Amino acid sequence: MQEGQLSRVFVADVTAAVDSSDVDSVRALVAPLHPADVADLFAAIANDRRGPLASALGELLNADVVAELDDYVRDDVLGALSPGEVAEVVTQLDTDDAVAIIGDLEADEQREVLRALAPEDRADIEAALNYPEESAGRLMQRDLVAVPETMSVGEVIEAVRTTIDPATDFWEIFVIDAARRPTGTMRLSWLLTAPPDISVGDVMKREQTLIPVAMDQEEVALLFQKYALISAAVVDDAGKLVGVITVDDVVHIIQAEAGEDVLKLSGAGDGDINEPVFTTYRTRSRWLVANLVTGLVSASIIGAFSSSIQALVALAALSPIVASVGGNAGNQTMAVTVRALATNQLTTSNTRRTVWREIRVALLNGLTLAVLMAIGVTLVFGNATLGLVIAVAMQFNILIAGLAGVMVPLTLDRLEADPAVASSVFVTMITDSMGFFAFLGLATLVGVQYLG
Repeated sequence: MQEGQLSRVFVADVTAAVDSSDVDSVRALVAPLHPADVADLFAAIANDRRGPLASALGELLNADVVAELDDYVRDDVLGALSPGEVAEVVTQLDTDDAVAIIGDLEADEQREVLRALAPEDRADIEAALNYPEESAGRLMQRDLVAVPETMSVGEVIEAVRTTIDPATDFWEIFVIDAARRPTGTMRLSWLLTAPPDISVGDVMKREQTLIPVAMDQEEVALLFQKYALISAAVVDDAGKLVGVITVDDVVHIIQAEAGEDVLKLSGAGDGDINEPVFTTYRTRSRWLVANLVTGLVSASIIGAFSSSIQALVALAALSPIVASVGGNAGNQTMAVTVRALATNQLTTSNTRRTVWREIRVALLNGLTLAVLMAIGVTLVFGNATLGLVIAVAMQFNILIAGLAGVMVPLTLDRLEADPAVASSVFVTMITDSMGFFAFLGLATLVGVQYLG
């Protein structure tokens, strides 16, 4: 096996051992693997063998492996385990990972797994499940260190040493008042370097970023990026400390959200190669049908100018160029706009400036391409009038493309629709339609049958 990559031979050997129900061989092959590699093995093996592989692994299928599994693969793996076995795995996970797994189960499976958990674990997970999906309440961990500011540094060190589970990872200690409201934070480096008799209130940092429990995870990630946070306290509606979000969880969210937006722009759905075929089909077909409908709009515009096209065949060859270049220009602007909306760079305060910026960019791009196209068409077809017509049409369409690329996502965002999902369909329709209309309409207006 190469570093970080399972070989085809290795996967075939594991598959053969699973098919022959040779549990000892399966475990011998898998035991040396890192949990992330075991998760890759489940993704690489055929769907119908994931359950038998999970059963064969026994204790080798631990929380570290389950936490690394792809969502769709995890469904296959957990489906092979009993509620008690799932509960045993969940108990080993951080609260946020446990909630993510249990939240994906069917309602009856959730109840069975929750019943198999210890009362304390069940209470924490049930509380988290009451929060909206993809919110800070689902993302946060409940294992944290919180102390009153009246304690001394020495008392905090002793309390951490005697009461905190050694398996608990933390970078900051949260300071709270009598009502459990956060009043500040203290980093471990401060705790270890400050004199033990000094009060926590004298060394703590009072400025902090608090995360409301209902905040969307994408907004949480933006706060971590903006303020370079390592961890942040999560508070309920009363301002009480209920959990903590750490940067390792946020990195995962940033990656997921970025990939999600890119895939939505193309209408590809989740883009997961482990996604069921018919789920992928339903997602992609909707947007392909929408593209078909918008394509018919462009076709109808071309049909309206059929007589002009018949009079000068060059129009048929050149009109797709105008539409295509406009589409590319629109997609460039749209991608930038969608990203700016996702990262909160584009807000109501700078919308007008952003629109004007894109207009200027479109005018410059349009002028450059129009001049090049006019020269090229004049030289190739020996027709200066036709070169002028296509230059004006291209300038117009690129300007329209720039406006559409920024206004369509903005409009969808104002309507509380996801601009990453539907923008491309509308922008493509506008640039194609306006490109054909501008070029063929202008050619007809100047009298295409007399061009020469």
